[in-house]
Amino acid sequence: MGFSCGIIGLPNVGKTTLFNALCATRALAENYPFCTVDPNHGVVPVPDRRLDQVAAIFTPEKLTPTTLEFVDIAGLVAGASHGEGLGSRFLAQIQQVDAMAHVVRCFSDDNVAHQYDTVDPVRDVEIVQTELIIRDLEMAQRRLEKQRKLAQAGDKAARGEVELLESVEKALSAGEALSALGLDAGQLEKISETPFLTAKPVFYVANISDDQIGAEDDATLIELREFCSRQEAPLVEISAVTEAELHELGLEEQQAYLAEIGLAERGLDRVIAAGYRLLNLITFFTTVGTEVRAWTVPAGTSALAAAGKIHTDMQRGFIRAEVIDSRILIQMGSEQAVREKGLIRLEGKDYQVADGDVIRFRFNV
Repeated sequence: MGFSCGIIGLPNVGKTTLFNALCATRALAENYPFCTVDPNHGVVPVPDRRLDQVAAIFTPEKLTPTTLEFVDIAGLVAGASHGEGLGSRFLAQIQQVDAMAHVVRCFSDDNVAHQYDTVDPVRDVEIVQTELIIRDLEMAQRRLEKQRKLAQAGDKAARGEVELLESVEKALSAGEALSALGLDAGQLEKISETPFLTAKPVFYVANISDDQIGAEDDATLIELREFCSRQEAPLVEISAVTEAELHELGLEEQQAYLAEIGLAERGLDRVIAAGYRLLNLITFFTTVGTEVRAWTVPAGTSALAAAGKIHTDMQRGFIRAEVIDSRILIQMGSEQAVREKGLIRLEGKDYQVADGDVIRFRFNV
């Protein structure tokens, strides 16, 4: 699994339409609030041209891409943190995902109701953000009260958490998301027992009309682009309706249609790329027996940890990793040619796996 991505936003912004387009599913998507109550789940293969090229060289019996899970979460409204709409059910669903794709409606359509009557993407984003911040603030205050009591009783670990939670409470009270605090891994670990939602990475998906595709001077999109730039958050602009139509076409027809509307790739590809960049993920490939397979890990993952991703026996009995840069392999056309040039590297357990590595792990059983 690459990562899990929760699709969030206000009701009627196109979350489920986008989910269906990305996952090629047919979850119910209707023109009324809270059409989605229970979350829809979909797992899609991550397209990677390098995987296909590596497979063409090794001609495996089985080709396995890495995957991405999308979770279509019910729409949120103002007051959700205090029970409005689906309230706590919505917020609890967000806890389970690695990242959030916040869908924002940027199109006008009299036939599709809007929760707040007018199209205003920045206002809509801020409504959702505010609810997440309020919910996190309440959780921080409850946790802080508990840890202060433990600290007063002499608990050193609680004392260290109290100091951090006081900073967290102050930021949330000022309307700041935790992701804006720049907390390091150690600090996040200290407060990991509290599932703060605003600590999760988020990127934005502008749901646009066909007429807005490639529109550089669209006032609605300009406002959202500037907002995302200030937040240093990725923005992907997608017509969910167009993406749904693409799934009804064959591959050649898809490519022709994309070229016709001025797009180089599908929305799915752009959403996945945004998620990988946001979470700092990379892909490596393995050739084991008759299978070529792609794996997703965080950048900086060691060869030992990457072996454990495949199987604990590989990690336990790790000897070395034989590594080929997939670009070199694809360029030279065969493993034998790479071997003859001495371009297969032998790496130890501390080697940091690079994006695109083709790895064969050697281990004792």
